[in-house]
Amino acid sequence: MDGSAGTPGSKRSPAPEGDLDQTPIFLAVLVVLITLMLLYVWKKKRTARSDVLLMGLCDSGKTLLFSHLILDDEKETFTSIKENLGYLTTSSGELRLVDVPGHERLRGKFFDQYKNLSKAIVFVIDSVTVQKDIRDVADFLYTILADKATTNLPVIILCNKQDETLAKGEGVIKSLLEKEINLVRQTRTSQLQSVDANSADAVFLGKSDKDFEFGQLSQKVKLVACSAKECQLDDLNAFLDSL
Repeated sequence: MDGSAGTPGSKRSPAPEGDLDQTPIFLAVLVVLITLMLLYVWKKKRTARSDVLLMGLCDSGKTLLFSHLILDDEKETFTSIKENLGYLTTSSGELRLVDVPGHERLRGKFFDQYKNLSKAIVFVIDSVTVQKDIRDVADFLYTILADKATTNLPVIILCNKQDETLAKGEGVIKSLLEKEINLVRQTRTSQLQSVDANSADAVFLGKSDKDFEFGQLSQKVKLVACSAKECQLDDLNAFLDSL
């Protein structure tokens, strides 16, 4: 008789490892992946650029433009001491329009506050007084264009108040701006060379071996004529729809 079976002290072979239930492991991995995906979507939503900054000097017509776009009406305007916020629905989605105060003591503060959330820049110019104010206009525009937070953003420059007789055309304004920005660039470059700490916040505009032209910039910059008073805003509306 074979005594190998049932012999006291005999050992049985362990169950194959392939028989173990892998379901808890798969579920744990799935939970981790879903959690990571939700965190990614939440973080992306928080940092998404959806603001359009409406900028320019005082009395350029920014707040009237804001009123037309957001309220669809012409309201009495005055010099703003704080930003105006409103939501605008376009063919490409919803945008938050930020009307930044144009006062010299305020505009830098609000620009710094919103520039990292901005998706585009709308820069408004008073076409009647632009020649008189060209230094201030060019200096402010240079600050916006040279900032690292906005160097890749599309920019539209609205030559406003074209309904007035003494208004300069967009071609003339473009030439005035390019000439003046070239001078501002020389001054800023000299300042950055003497103060290295500030050089990380701005980029050099244009080509160093040529006079400044908007066509030299990495971002798309477009100058158009408009009239907020007459609600002639077709180019602006097309720009906003394209964002």
